[in-house]
Amino acid sequence: MGFDRSELGDLYPWTPKTLELADGQTLSYLDEGEGPETLLMVHGNPTWSFYYRGLVQAFSSTHRCVVPDHIGMGLSSKPQDYAYTLATHIENLDALCAKLDLRRVTLVIHDWGGAIGTGWALRGTNLERVERLVILNTSAFRSKRIPFSIDICRIPGFGALAIRGMNAFARAAVIRASTSKLPAAVARGYTGPYDSWANRISTLRFVEDIPMHPGVPSWPVIVEIEEGLSRLKALPALICWGGEDFCFDDSFLETWKEHLPDAEVHRFADAGHYVLEDAGPEVIELMRAFLGAEASALA
Repeated sequence: MGFDRSELGDLYPWTPKTLELADGQTLSYLDEGEGPETLLMVHGNPTWSFYYRGLVQAFSSTHRCVVPDHIGMGLSSKPQDYAYTLATHIENLDALCAKLDLRRVTLVIHDWGGAIGTGWALRGTNLERVERLVILNTSAFRSKRIPFSIDICRIPGFGALAIRGMNAFARAAVIRASTSKLPAAVARGYTGPYDSWANRISTLRFVEDIPMHPGVPSWPVIVEIEEGLSRLKALPALICWGGEDFCFDDSFLETWKEHLPDAEVHRFADAGHYVLEDAGPEVIELMRAFLGAEASALA
């Protein structure tokens, strides 16, 4: 029958908007709330805007909340012949932010959203639009660390069978990315958009594009982003980290602290990769304080 977002009910009550990109693909995104400041929330793999639903609910009364689904993910187009690379995802985010003329941005990043979001921020004059960073279990720099369960999915043939054939990546994430058992409706929200071989194309391509060596298309892009992270030092930054992340472990947190030594850091020892599932209320309260009096006024 396929996935219908309406089956998520109050978990995802919004009607997404769409942007037709120059290449003809349709990018789905949430644009909820009003305010002088914008929360731009950038997700990773295999999540989509559904991951940020709690933040949209919490902050759309005081902020404009913009949450895109990358092409191939969530409710966006899922073309089969497409350049699913870090560079392309950055270009698509840039097109959306330019179309919406986003300013006074707090950039919220998770998983692949770290490289995509910071890649956008460091592009051209975009950094002039960014006021703060909120970092949630992610990376925007090179690392030699990769879980065996993810690395094995990079093997040609096997990766396609596991990820596209059995939806192994999204299904395993529901179990492994959270330290608490997700309710069935929430689990359905994470796996629903990836309900067929065709609709799992991007979850595989993201895995294939992990920049583990110079032969991967994303390698020169991640090198450029890493070398530009010093430009973010002047921004106020809040890091909320799940200490039980099987993928982005504490070594990534330590690297972030090296790049952003003045960041406010909170580590949740019992939270996993999906830190917003395991420690959502705590992260929201920290964000209210971080964003200031305006965010707290209607709490």
